[in-house]
Amino acid sequence: MTSFGALATRPSAVNPRENIERYSRLDVLGEGTYGVVYRAVDKTNGQTVALKKVRLDRTEEGIPQTALREVSILQEVHHPNIVNLLDVICADGKLYLIFEYVDQDLKKALEKHGSPFSGAELKRLVYQLIDGLYFCHRHRIVHRDLKPANILLTHDKVLKLADFGLARAVQVPIRTYTHEVVTLWYRAPEILLGEKHYSPAVDMWSVGCIFAELARGKVLFRGDSEIGQLFEIFQVLGTPADMEGSWPGVSILPDYRDVFPKWPPKRLSSVMPQLEADAVDLLAKMLKYNPSERITAKEALQHPWFNDIRL
Repeated sequence: MTSFGALATRPSAVNPRENIERYSRLDVLGEGTYGVVYRAVDKTNGQTVALKKVRLDRTEEGIPQTALREVSILQEVHHPNIVNLLDVICADGKLYLIFEYVDQDLKKALEKHGSPFSGAELKRLVYQLIDGLYFCHRHRIVHRDLKPANILLTHDKVLKLADFGLARAVQVPIRTYTHEVVTLWYRAPEILLGEKHYSPAVDMWSVGCIFAELARGKVLFRGDSEIGQLFEIFQVLGTPADMEGSWPGVSILPDYRDVFPKWPPKRLSSVMPQLEADAVDLLAKMLKYNPSERITAKEALQHPWFNDIRL
């Protein structure tokens, strides 16, 4: 584990204490598991920023692991579709992360929109989401907590991935990761079934769920428990079987049960009638049960649905 002292000695990561005084807090934007986020203004240039004040009482050594992960990851990745970490400050035994300010997330944008996204607007949002994620995956980073509330959207409709507190850098061979990650509605079935050796494919499942939600205006799989979430998925995609063409090896996952109800799959085009054929095809590839068959971010960017907007 990286201690507070270790972080404070990184000259490239942490600025002197007096730097925090350049930011004037305006109001509270939200409160997370390990800190409070404020809207603030940089008094030196008038720029509005998001200031995350991290609580330091969450671990024995001080700084929560989630905060350390977010700092280390965001210092390494710079992309138009990933929120920009502007500054990291240690002052008075506290850690402050200074981010570019974006005034709405995708969840609020969908509510404000008042109706599902469609056409070129939907396509551009999904493309940007995948483009930012592909950059992460190229740098061996799995986000692990993609959901509309963790995706920011500027007034110019630029989408930005945020909240990397749960993200991990993927090593080879694939390591055992924690089971309890990702908000329930966007959680990949392999995680729900207890798989601990998972891959960037978990993020692509989440993208599929977000894609569907943007297009239909409501959550695709809305379970109220882990088993409830699985059954929501099974009722649409069919109960997976340990066989070729479905999900070979599923029966050996820790939380798989032979007594699961056997639902037949529905046609995704009937579940998502608002989508054109190419869009349904892409969504189906994101929602493949078998993680090794699920479309990757790199492959998704080359999908025919994006032919008319590809950058």
